Amino acid sequence: MYRIGVDLGGTNIAVGLVDDSCHIVTKSTLPTGAERPGEAIVDDIACLCKKVCADAGVLAGEIKSVGIATPGIANNAAGRVEYANNLPFRRFPITELLRERINVDEIYVENDANAAAWGEAVAGAAKGTSNSVMITLGTGVGGGVIIDNKIYTGSNCAGAELGHIVIVYDGYPCTCGRRGCWESYSSATALIRMTREKIAECEAAGRSTLMSELARKSGKITGRTAFDAARQGDVPACEVCDTYIKYLACGLTNIVNIFQPEVISLGGGISNEGQMLIDALVPLVAAECYGGDIVAHADIRIAKLGNDAGIIGAALLGV
Repeated sequence: MYRIGVDLGGTNIAVGLVDDSCHIVTKSTLPTGAERPGEAIVDDIACLCKKVCADAGVLAGEIKSVGIATPGIANNAAGRVEYANNLPFRRFPITELLRERINVDEIYVENDANAAAWGEAVAGAAKGTSNSVMITLGTGVGGGVIIDNKIYTGSNCAGAELGHIVIVYDGYPCTCGRRGCWESYSSATALIRMTREKIAECEAAGRSTLMSELARKSGKITGRTAFDAARQGDVPACEVCDTYIKYLACGLTNIVNIFQPEVISLGGGISNEGQMLIDALVPLVAAECYGGDIVAHADIRIAKLGNDAGIIGAALLGV
């Protein structure tokens, strides 16, 4: 049997056919067209589901389930997306509408960060654990929490918005309306802001930094600029990275103290820094976790499923 995973984003819809070994057999994408009515988006999801089956020569009867990973507040029990700020979904019955278009009875829906965390728990960096957390470090900071082999969603399906815990009171404004959110200090967006501020500071002080040269060569400042320069020994870049990592470690310590997971997996673009990032984080988190070295604490790892975490996690929602 096969399962289908749908990674529904504000820009693209990606659909994959997943086998019993949790591997994507074939994948297909379309632009989301988020300005369209929700029903038109579901039409495209159905077309992509049929396409990946046809591409692999798989019959409808061989599909066990379909899972949809969506931005926003997903109510799996009701089969609805209650709210998504970048998609036309308000109490939107997405599973019912998709069921009308494809011949599959089992259809699930879940928040995209939660689905990615589930994918890592079942088939990725946290495989074999019962309690884990996944943090995605991208444009924002996303989070998904697995407790006793179940996705934690809170009483209203909106739980685990981990990027919006405050780590600096009255700090930088966040897109959510609060100030000082972890997202405002540990997202790729935040790292780019820190890098830009440091470059401006260096220019004003007549201090040289390799970050300026790297930004000119690439045409922009990215989440890699400071780390790339730091690897070459650039002191201002090391200052940026040290500050960023301290903020990231602060939030991770909070997550450990709240959930005490077996594994925290880090995904998103910043996680591409790999072991260098882990090696810098581990001692900082360990030094501040409740209980010190008397109790075992979370193993911090780089997520394994990469950009496919949403598809694989969505496909495994029925597992």
